[in-house]
Amino acid sequence: MFFKDSGASLEAIGLTSLYGLPWVLKFLWSPLVDAFSTKRRWFLAFEALLAVAVFLMAAASALPDPLRFMAVLFLVVAFLSATHDIAIDGTYLEALSKKQQAQYVGYQAMSYRLALIAGGGGVVAFSGYTSWSSAFLLAAVILSLLFAFHAFFLPRVQETQRPAVLMAAYLIRPQTIIWICGCAGTLLAGREIILSDWVQGTVRPAVPLLEDISAPGWILLTLAAALLILLAFLPALKRRMEGSDSFYARAFIDYLDQPKIGYILAFILLYRTGESFLLNMLYPFLKDIGITRAQYGWAYGTFGVAASIVGGILGGHLISKFTLKRMIWPFVLGQNVLNLLYMGLAWHYQDFWMNPGTGTASLDLVRAFIVIEAFGAGLGTSAFMVFIMRTTKPDFKAAHFAIATSLMQISATLAGVVSGFLAAGFGFTIYFGLTFAATLPGMALIFFLPYLDGSSAADQ
Repeated sequence: MFFKDSGASLEAIGLTSLYGLPWVLKFLWSPLVDAFSTKRRWFLAFEALLAVAVFLMAAASALPDPLRFMAVLFLVVAFLSATHDIAIDGTYLEALSKKQQAQYVGYQAMSYRLALIAGGGGVVAFSGYTSWSSAFLLAAVILSLLFAFHAFFLPRVQETQRPAVLMAAYLIRPQTIIWICGCAGTLLAGREIILSDWVQGTVRPAVPLLEDISAPGWILLTLAAALLILLAFLPALKRRMEGSDSFYARAFIDYLDQPKIGYILAFILLYRTGESFLLNMLYPFLKDIGITRAQYGWAYGTFGVAASIVGGILGGHLISKFTLKRMIWPFVLGQNVLNLLYMGLAWHYQDFWMNPGTGTASLDLVRAFIVIEAFGAGLGTSAFMVFIMRTTKPDFKAAHFAIATSLMQISATLAGVVSGFLAAGFGFTIYFGLTFAATLPGMALIFFLPYLDGSSAADQ
């Protein structure tokens, strides 16, 4: 929105999606948060840096030609925010017991939703009444107040690992520099291969779906492939790591070194598949049956968000009271079976979406479906996040959580690639039926999962 208001080209506005890359790549530097200082200090340091960066945005946005400076500052804020997120998750896991983690997971999800509303709605709305500079200034003041609050009240629950001053020495080691250069060289080589005449002229036309995978999507798929390769060589890698002080490599090896890790990885990869397919085509379907963008935004952004918050909070409380093992099936079914509601809605209004513009669906009925499905999604999310927390180990809580939450985005990437083709080929009625079918593999894996009885990877 800022780029558009500042007169940027459509091409430049499209490139702003790359600001999401630090969130995709955060697993790469997440082991540093576990290895140096404390997560509380990381949390506070990056919250302070965020406040400073947003103050700079307030100043830069008032310049006559702000885009060049703001483009850099947006990237800085993205990196700071992604690192701050690692520290948030690590602090959450460090400060709370397993029962408390389950109890408060719904509030964690609620806070995330409210933050999206505050940023995507509050800051933008305030800028409309005042100016972008005033809006960024307000955001910076809020961040500063939050920093002050956390500095006084955030609990001190962790002893210092390695002193923070040693991190610079670690990062400039020859081995680290060689590793970073190797990764950068691999990325550049991959880019050259993708842009080569042979790929552009032969492979892409033959496999058109490749064109729909974004840069973050390729990174996530590469992460999944790398973990599978590490898993294949895990015994040899464990022997080689004995006595090694390479905390970075051990963060990844230790995550894979737990019971039934194959089932765990498959479950994380597949759990959100059906939900991702549903959300990708939900608005196109509702638009075809006469629901306007404003009506959808109001129904989903207000009633739907509220329902998902209630579902998440209720789910967290029930898991802490009755255990994940007893609640995972009701919650997972509550999330996935509700996809069939949209199959029924598509069948009921099939004349409308097959001939767009010929009729309008009942807004009350659509709103009810959105609320019910969002409530079920909130329940399912609470179960999923509690399970992910159980897969983290004490020495690498932040890194393991970052790895798992990165992996869970892969289903959204793949759904985004093929959802349009499936909806166009089968029609919305069958497509929404397929979104439920896509949940079956993930649900089948529940029978083989560890940690549902209250245990966790930390107990191994």
